Amino acid sequence: MALTLTRGDLVRPHNLIDGQWRPAASGARFAVTDPATGALLAEVANSDAVDARAATDAAAAALPGWRDRLPAERAAILRRWHALIVAHTDDLAKLMSNEQGKPLAEARGEVAYGASYVAWFADEATRVYGDLIPAQQRGKRMSVVKEPVGVVAAITPWNFPLAMIARKIAPALAAGCTVVAKPAEDTPLTALALAALAQEAGLPNGVLNLIAASRENGIEAVADWLADERVRKITFTGSTAVGRVLARESAATLKKLSLELGGNAPFIVFEDADLDAAVVGLMAAKFRNGGQTCVCPNRVYVQAGVYERFAALLARRVRALKVAPATDPDAQIGPMINARAVDKIAQHVEDAVRCGARVLAGGERLLSLGPNYYAPTVLADAAVGMRVCHEETFGPVAPLFSFDHEDEVVRLANDTPFGLAAYFYTQDLRRIERVSRRLEAGVIGVNEGAVASEAAPFGGVKASGYGREGSKYGLDDYLVIKYLCQGGLD
Repeated sequence: MALTLTRGDLVRPHNLIDGQWRPAASGARFAVTDPATGALLAEVANSDAVDARAATDAAAAALPGWRDRLPAERAAILRRWHALIVAHTDDLAKLMSNEQGKPLAEARGEVAYGASYVAWFADEATRVYGDLIPAQQRGKRMSVVKEPVGVVAAITPWNFPLAMIARKIAPALAAGCTVVAKPAEDTPLTALALAALAQEAGLPNGVLNLIAASRENGIEAVADWLADERVRKITFTGSTAVGRVLARESAATLKKLSLELGGNAPFIVFEDADLDAAVVGLMAAKFRNGGQTCVCPNRVYVQAGVYERFAALLARRVRALKVAPATDPDAQIGPMINARAVDKIAQHVEDAVRCGARVLAGGERLLSLGPNYYAPTVLADAAVGMRVCHEETFGPVAPLFSFDHEDEVVRLANDTPFGLAAYFYTQDLRRIERVSRRLEAGVIGVNEGAVASEAAPFGGVKASGYGREGSKYGLDDYLVIKYLCQGGLD
């Protein structure tokens, strides 16, 4: 797919700082390539700590004016931004498919999904309520108000280059915060286009500042935000290893943190489940974005009595998936993001087979399509000692584990440091209550594989992080509570 858009000006190679589109202060640039072909898409600003500091300067200067805007005024700008995102769905989807690799239909779906957070938080901007505390002493009035936390630094991943940054920026702006942001080095173009539309919607200069950077320079840029006392909150989606670094390095300035980190989601199919519905749910949850999502099922537990039947149903559906570049309108699985990702997938499958797993579908690189393609894969007879059980594959591989009893599978499902998402299928209402309560995860899908919604809180427990995004709860992570005590009223 050639990088030709209806609005070519949405392809922005520079940073947005204080309302101006600027190259990196050093003049450095780095290449953004198409994972399907390796073709160069653009060269963008390769920012460092100097650019990060300029972004913070702009955000700090803009904070008082944006914080003091009426909530309805902030909401109006967010609504205009939402309308522009929706109006430019095709261009944004093409841009995303080019730099991230997901099929065009799926990219259009992500545009709608990301836009839904902007619309949701436009409404939530006007619903930041406080409290009056019943008087405890005569002559005193006690109340609570919520205020914006301040300058927010948002750091986002490559797998959902539009939705993840919208899900962070929208509540920050709605709350009255200003933002500095850095998208992943693999997929900066979508984020830069989104920032251009925010500017077009009337966002004041300095309220949103976005810089691009290579992996190496990005570490330096983020380190400046971590050390800067003016940055009062970090919101990050990515690996647990990086999340731990951010938490440690931000401790000196006691920043507020929202961390959506790694996952190792179990998907449980009980004998009394509707197996056809369970297969459909697993296909939706596992193979979206080629398995490159943090809530993808990584371990599929199937009760012994229906194991072989479920495996056959799933393998047939997986073998029918169309793997192709985004240029193919029938594509259901695109390329993986880069060679490192494909290597990890291949290593996990090879390890599983070496340890006794059976390949029911896929299990190979698709080199005829290009270097970054891997066939959607189903592995039977997966076991605890395999890497697919303990490491997040982040690819289109579904390993099937057999279990006998409910207590056993709940123990296995929870036997991981992670706790982002979990899924199970059953028609037993009492089991739904028991298992929902016992699973250690922040998001539970019960007879449902598609769990994401702007109206629902998203986030994990344990090593999957803390904080919530989306829903009415998502705004709280961008607010601080102030207690007011007024005396002398008698």
